[in-house]
Amino acid sequence: MTTRGIQESVLPPESPFSPVPRERVLAENDIAVAFLDGYPLSEGHALIVPKQVVACLFDLPELEQAAVWALAAQTRSLLQERFCPDGFTVGINDGAAAGQTIAHAHVHMIPRYEGDVPDPRGGIRWVIPDRARYWEDNSARNGRT
Repeated sequence: MTTRGIQESVLPPESPFSPVPRERVLAENDIAVAFLDGYPLSEGHALIVPKQVVACLFDLPELEQAAVWALAAQTRSLLQERFCPDGFTVGINDGAAAGQTIAHAHVHMIPRYEGDVPDPRGGIRWVIPDRARYWEDNSARNGRT
């Protein structure tokens, strides 16, 4: 949609993500929009963002949270078809201590590809690198190497 030649944004102007160029939009529903990340970690890295500006996803009513997750599932399918990744890392940074730098809740849908890192084991656990290799600790505790 356009108004006087200016493209309407899929997010309200108070959103730190706004405006989102239409060419980056993958899908949307009444509650949220999915679009390609402007600073992707991998090819196809997308964000699923509620249209209501809230810092924390869990501040949304349950039905709206469900709509965000439904769009996340749809986005995963779209990315699977378009980019053919070997897996996905899905995550939320909830609060400054968790690394959240943008005060508008969003879900990262990050396609992963064989060989994109030398050893993908531990996945999201690498947010605290000293604790990521839990399998090594478990081997020592269990007397295994």
